[in-house]
Amino acid sequence: MKPAATPPAGTALIGMFDSGVGGLSVLRAIAGHIPGQPVLFVADQAHVPYGTQSLETVRHYSEEITRYLLRCGAGLIVVACNTASAAALHHLRQVFPQVPFVGMEPAVKPAAEQTRSGVVGVLATPATFQGALYASVVERFARDVKVLQHTCPGLVEEIEAGRLQGERTRAILEEALGPMLAQGIDTVVLGCTHYPFVIPLIQEIVGPGVRVIDPAPAVARQAKRLLARVDRAGTAPGRTILMTTGQGEPFRRTILTLLAWDVPVEQIAWGQDLGRHVGDADPGR
Repeated sequence: MKPAATPPAGTALIGMFDSGVGGLSVLRAIAGHIPGQPVLFVADQAHVPYGTQSLETVRHYSEEITRYLLRCGAGLIVVACNTASAAALHHLRQVFPQVPFVGMEPAVKPAAEQTRSGVVGVLATPATFQGALYASVVERFARDVKVLQHTCPGLVEEIEAGRLQGERTRAILEEALGPMLAQGIDTVVLGCTHYPFVIPLIQEIVGPGVRVIDPAPAVARQAKRLLARVDRAGTAPGRTILMTTGQGEPFRRTILTLLAWDVPVEQIAWGQDLGRHVGDADPGR
């Protein structure tokens, strides 16, 4: 199955990135909401996971990948990573003021609006919880709601390996969700783009009375709205291109597992394709 059909003439290119395969959940949503939309997706698997790294380090990775995507002709950037959004989205908008960005925001607002028990669980990485974006969302929208948090250590790595129903994956989720269920959660917010791939297992653990919020559809809708304002001059590739800074063949197999897309994968390297400044025009200046 191909992720995108031939786009109409003049279609702008979306550039997307994540630390690994998690952003594929957003790519899947974009493919569903914007059929035929060409996308250049970079999985920075050389540095996965972002969630355990410093905010400064994640900002550096995010800026370099953004420069690469802009050099490739992207007209819109989707930061398909909650950690990178928390650490770098404000920074990226300052460095590249002419570029429209769509980032990930933990869906605390809809959770707070829809909860009946008044108790909401949020699953995210340490860096997401440490970021000002998450704190701002909770302060603005969840003052009257009890918000429980868990970082799910090791879950990103299990999903990167395609072990969506493995014993360790289940154990990580049961450790995170068990105490939340005991305190009465009726909503679970997925604050990492990797986590939608284990929604069936999460739902199995929490039961039918708990709502699980996947932010990817809302991000796809926002990307579609912003595309209407993007200058579509130039030529976009007629297909979605998937790249990794890690190993190509394992990434291809994981895409097949997660999306059932049998597509080629291109490898790019830090120090060669990424992170070069000498002689490059700076799209943000």
